Amino acid sequence: MTMTQNPPAITPKLIALHGITPEEYQMIIKKIGREPNLTELGMFSVMWSEHCSYKNSKPILKLFPTSGAGVLVKAGEENAGIVDIGDGLAVCFKIESHNHPSAIEPFQGAATGVGGILRDIFTMGARPIFLMNSLRFGKLDSPQTQRLVRGVVAGISHYGNCMGIPTVGGEVYFDECYEGNPLVNAMAVGLVTKDSIVKGKASGAGNPVYYVGPGTGRDGLGGAAFASRDLSEESHEDRPAVQVGDPFMEKLLMEACLELCQTDALVGMQDMGAAGLTCATSETAARAAMGIEIDLAKVPQRETGMTSYEIMLSESQERMLIIVKKGKEKIVEDIFEKWDLHAARIGEVKEGTTMRVFENGKLASEIPAKALVDEGPVNVREEKQPAYLELEQKLDLAGIPEPQDFNAVLLKLLAHPSIASKAWIWEQYDHMVRTDTVFYPGHDAALVRIKGTTKGLAASTDCNSLYCYLDPYEGGKIAVAEAVRNVISTGARPLGMTNCLNFGNPMKPEVFWTFHQAVNGMSDACRAFGIPVTGGNVSFYNENPQGAIYPTPTVGIVGLIEDIETRVPSAFQNQGDLIFLLGATRNEIGASHYLSVIHGRKQGLPPRLDLEREAALGRLILGLAGKKVLSSCHDLSEGGLAVTLAECAIRSPAKLGAVVDQLDMVMQSALGPQAQTGTEGKLRADALYFGESQSRCVVTVKPEHKEVLVHEAQKWGLPVFQIGKAGGKDLVLGERIQLAVADLSRLYEKVLPDSLNGGV
Repeated sequence: MTMTQNPPAITPKLIALHGITPEEYQMIIKKIGREPNLTELGMFSVMWSEHCSYKNSKPILKLFPTSGAGVLVKAGEENAGIVDIGDGLAVCFKIESHNHPSAIEPFQGAATGVGGILRDIFTMGARPIFLMNSLRFGKLDSPQTQRLVRGVVAGISHYGNCMGIPTVGGEVYFDECYEGNPLVNAMAVGLVTKDSIVKGKASGAGNPVYYVGPGTGRDGLGGAAFASRDLSEESHEDRPAVQVGDPFMEKLLMEACLELCQTDALVGMQDMGAAGLTCATSETAARAAMGIEIDLAKVPQRETGMTSYEIMLSESQERMLIIVKKGKEKIVEDIFEKWDLHAARIGEVKEGTTMRVFENGKLASEIPAKALVDEGPVNVREEKQPAYLELEQKLDLAGIPEPQDFNAVLLKLLAHPSIASKAWIWEQYDHMVRTDTVFYPGHDAALVRIKGTTKGLAASTDCNSLYCYLDPYEGGKIAVAEAVRNVISTGARPLGMTNCLNFGNPMKPEVFWTFHQAVNGMSDACRAFGIPVTGGNVSFYNENPQGAIYPTPTVGIVGLIEDIETRVPSAFQNQGDLIFLLGATRNEIGASHYLSVIHGRKQGLPPRLDLEREAALGRLILGLAGKKVLSSCHDLSEGGLAVTLAECAIRSPAKLGAVVDQLDMVMQSALGPQAQTGTEGKLRADALYFGESQSRCVVTVKPEHKEVLVHEAQKWGLPVFQIGKAGGKDLVLGERIQLAVADLSRLYEKVLPDSLNGGV
């Protein structure tokens, strides 16, 4: 059959340039019964890339639990997962990466990451109500890191602010392992009524197919394939693979699409994200087990002389593919005209299962849709435990001297950019737009009110990548547990988990072993907590010329508060409130922030996580929150008890201090044969103050609620210690720490501004 192009010969070199192995090329020939032309080769290249096909990760992703009460759209079925929240409403959420584009062009890379995740939400018929993110950069004193931070934060704030969607929380870490390969993971959460959910299916032979949004250009060309290879010194030559975003256009597109969802004209809708028009057409056809035909001459183009290869692979932003009921075309065209957008009819759904692409009436591509979407290669990768683990996991506590000056330790920890205030970042985001933000950035989890109801949605993103580097299984468990704990600490019941799995090159057996172990840990935690995985993203090839990043399986948890009035803030609230520590403290300083920052050692085993104890803590906190017993609740993570108490004081509305003078019981509780106390059966003071033992929270209650708290904790079999009282202007921790809250606050707040406000 004659094709429109007489391109270069399909040589082994050209095949390799498209990231297709010789074995995969033979699979392509078998699928279509002949050699592909250049356009078809490009289409297979992007659709069979790891970014789109999960060809290396798919066998491991099957370990995740994806079913659960209230799950309406499961992981892998559509663009985003959806969970029922009652009263006819459902929440739609997902997190995805835009790491490689952000490394090359930080502003546009981050901006289009936000735009892409928003389209994943409103293509389901859901209105996005807030954004989150998880950001990782190299060392803050590096000029390259400072440039990347400024660009990424500006890109996120520009896109979200222009769209009128608040960015309400997230996390930011700084570590040399991310030098040159930052992680930019964007998460969006939306609301939809259960009877308005839209699927991305091209059903019904004869139904017209519309392209809506701006014209197609050469920006973003081959972005999915670009995201499926290592960054190198030459990656800056790949700038055409970085998309350019227009949030004002996306705002119009979102409103038009959501209005269309309220009519009876819509059959299916799919955004043109990774792999652009190729992905949108093939996926909608494959999901419906139908054929589809489009004519590229009818595709709006903003550049002249574009080839079928370029049009099909372009990842130009703010575009949608819409399948419309035959006879309802005018409804669609009128809606998009109203929003000053052009809806171009480019094809129709066909009988059969073949995807055909024409160019001025001549056939440019003819491929079975399922061959592109569902029948790509699935690889079982070699796995090998990294050699470094045996050495790095060893830690002799006897060789770690306890510091003489605990005041200095706390100040140094608070001054580390991973712990210090991120206000310089989140103040650039319009986190109050739509007037529904209840907990602004800085709380354990974000909290947003659902208009017209008593309900609220809480969300948190979390991952301690050093834990995952030193023990990927335990690190994966803890990533889930901490995100769950943060959401529960607000009084919200976790509904589901989305994840963004950021790892190095999967072709390296050590990387793939780490990936597998982390997913095992995450899966076990999700099962223990009864939390379904509703979707997410795998981002491999996060390596720069110096090596791979630490394994970073970012977890996003969304939770529901039925009554927003039962919410629990994370900082001290009232003078005279009693302070309690919930959970057991052990000699666990391995992999801790304290060990890294103070002793310069990134080694040892991370703290052990008991899933039953963690689940019991969650049930305790939720029960107390529902009874309005808690004045505040803050989980313990990086920096341990001392940093947690400092944050409770610094973030307090009145900058309340605390006198914590009852730590002896905590010290004594760690004694005995069952305690993992390390040397000489004694809890170290630095482990008490700065250790990161899991399943712990600091809570405050009014004195009259003390007995209820103690009784409930004992009922769940959890250690509970009254350790002090909130109030005053100083933070006093035993005989080791006494510092003015005002001084702590000044230090905590100035770290990022001091580094990032100079120059551009």
